[in-house]
Amino acid sequence: MSRKMKGWLAAGVLLVLVGCMVFVGAMAMMDWNFKKLSTEKYETNRYEITESFSSLSIDTKVADVKLLPSEDGSVSVVCYEREKMKHSVEVVDRRLTVSLVDTRKWYEHVSVGFDTPSVTVFIPSGEYSELYVKNSTGRVDIPSDFAFGSIELSLTTGNVSVGASVSGALRVKTSTGGVSLDGVSAGSIELSLTTGRASIEDVSCDGELSVSVTTGRTVLARVTCGGLTSGGSTGGISLDGVIVEGRMTVERSTGSVKLERCDAAEIFIETDTGDVRGSLLTGKQFVVETDTGDLSYPRESTGGRCEITTDTGDVVITVVK
Repeated sequence: MSRKMKGWLAAGVLLVLVGCMVFVGAMAMMDWNFKKLSTEKYETNRYEITESFSSLSIDTKVADVKLLPSEDGSVSVVCYEREKMKHSVEVVDRRLTVSLVDTRKWYEHVSVGFDTPSVTVFIPSGEYSELYVKNSTGRVDIPSDFAFGSIELSLTTGNVSVGASVSGALRVKTSTGGVSLDGVSAGSIELSLTTGRASIEDVSCDGELSVSVTTGRTVLARVTCGGLTSGGSTGGISLDGVIVEGRMTVERSTGSVKLERCDAAEIFIETDTGDVRGSLLTGKQFVVETDTGDLSYPRESTGGRCEITTDTGDVVITVVK
């Protein structure tokens, strides 16, 4: 390395060190509060609703969305929002509608912000016909205080937590983020995740329960449903106390399948790479195949069909009372 190159390198290192010192000094003066670096201004706005409605529609972009029961029976929407990215709140055709209104100029789209906008909807506990939420980035929380005829949640990045009951269809679709259903009863359930974890606990579903997770783990515990379908590419699935009235179908490319005291009229499990292990509550007519792996299952058993196929992996199944 030439002397001139060494000089430039030393100067570059010195500038980096000076920059780090300036940054540390500036942040120390601000008590390491990164929010003080924000170029965005936020405000809290409360929108009171007096018109009657039977359904809700929330269409936002970057905000946490939460439904909470109102203590006095009134209806209001509280938005913690940017000055030029406010929400309009109105009732249209008996539908409470919350939608983002972006009034920024093109050059204002480049900004620095550390706060998270939020939309909190206070409504009386009870039953409503529909709930629709569309969000790009943010969390969605629907507690058990409410019941709906149908729920549809669509997110790009964010976690979803649902405790509300649904007489009809419950549909959740997210690209990146986790989905948690706890204590839910529904007519049918359809969950679709690209990357994330699906957790379904203490859930009853009269019809079909469908869970598709491209990359991530799926956990079902204490679940009853009319039918169960679960697909995924990378990630295992764990079923504990899952009772299916009809057919259970589980497919995985890479990942294990674990069953603990589960049952169904018919069971079909297929994996490329991964073990299938666990216990069933009643006997089955087993049809088991594996290219590479050990097999252990009741050879003389009667009942519904149980077909398990793996390319690489063990199959170990027992029947318990």
